[in-house]
Amino acid sequence: MSVVERIKEIENEMAKTQKNKATSYHLGQLKAKLAKLKREIMTPSGGGGGGGVGFDVAKTGVARIGFVGFPSVGKSTLMSKLTGTHSEVGAYEFTTLTTVPGVVQYKGAKLQILDLPGIIEGAKDGKGRGRQVIAVARTCSLIFIVLDVLKPMTDKRIIEKELEGFGIRLNKKPPAIIFKKKEKGGINMTNTVPLTQITQDEVKAVLSEYRIHNADISFKEDSSIDDLIDVVEGNRIYIPCIYVLNKIDQISIEELDLIYKIPNAVPICAHHEWNFDELLETMWKKLALVRIYTKPKGQLPDYEQPVVLTSEKASVEDFCNSIHKAILDQFKCAYVWGSSVKHNPQKVGKEHILQDEDVVQIVKKV
Repeated sequence: MSVVERIKEIENEMAKTQKNKATSYHLGQLKAKLAKLKREIMTPSGGGGGGGVGFDVAKTGVARIGFVGFPSVGKSTLMSKLTGTHSEVGAYEFTTLTTVPGVVQYKGAKLQILDLPGIIEGAKDGKGRGRQVIAVARTCSLIFIVLDVLKPMTDKRIIEKELEGFGIRLNKKPPAIIFKKKEKGGINMTNTVPLTQITQDEVKAVLSEYRIHNADISFKEDSSIDDLIDVVEGNRIYIPCIYVLNKIDQISIEELDLIYKIPNAVPICAHHEWNFDELLETMWKKLALVRIYTKPKGQLPDYEQPVVLTSEKASVEDFCNSIHKAILDQFKCAYVWGSSVKHNPQKVGKEHILQDEDVVQIVKKV
């Protein structure tokens, strides 16, 4: 029996099983088995194959944005309008067959945009080029799910399911669960909030399926069994996502008002370049990038070419490293003007966390 058939069999059994106290252990085991089988599909055994033509794209710029969607929803048109890069455009399905990279400059930041080949249903089960497409999507800082405005919700659900199957969690934060294996002492479970979605039996069932019999688990939020499996698997990736609803020139104003109620959605028309400014602004907010301006001693700050950092790595040390690795060897202190300091300028060390549009002057050792 193939892995896909075994997955179908477990899914059918889960659908038939009623959820109650008596079955919670069994359901927990089934969910864990399912996660393990899906991992097998994600990382196929054997060294044959390889990535395929055009799927290994060198990373450039400060962030990478992947366009994911079904064939012919306007991904290539949108990309050519945003970046000026030509990706084969056609009014029929499966025009783009390899990953096409382009670069967009926005607010001084250089952002790499990848037009990924169209996803087909069943990509997570290895159909089409789907597995390679989603593997590239896992390396992105932000995902644009490009949808046809005439059938957005059905396509949205299918693509989300495909990406979830590959361990990509969209617009979610990692679960607040601390999990540590140990040599002995059994399973020790603590929680700082009441748990309404998971029982101790389910926790033990999941861990026994992974052959973990000694571990400390601490729940810091009301988590579900799926959250626990994500933490145990440890290979999940949490990526922000924007739903780009294309072809709004084909709908009425009333329908457009309804579309604006979809969370994280931006309606556009790639062909006529409508609403690109809102799309780029939303993209900037989701990426949470930080622009830092340099100020040489005795000169005005350089507002033309900011050093762009991610909000997770925005210390003075990260700022120095992004300019040149040798700067830290001679680093004495830095003077900062902006929202991250109380006084302008303020003398800071290399651990200081910078904020968007700060101005920094580095002082070297004499």
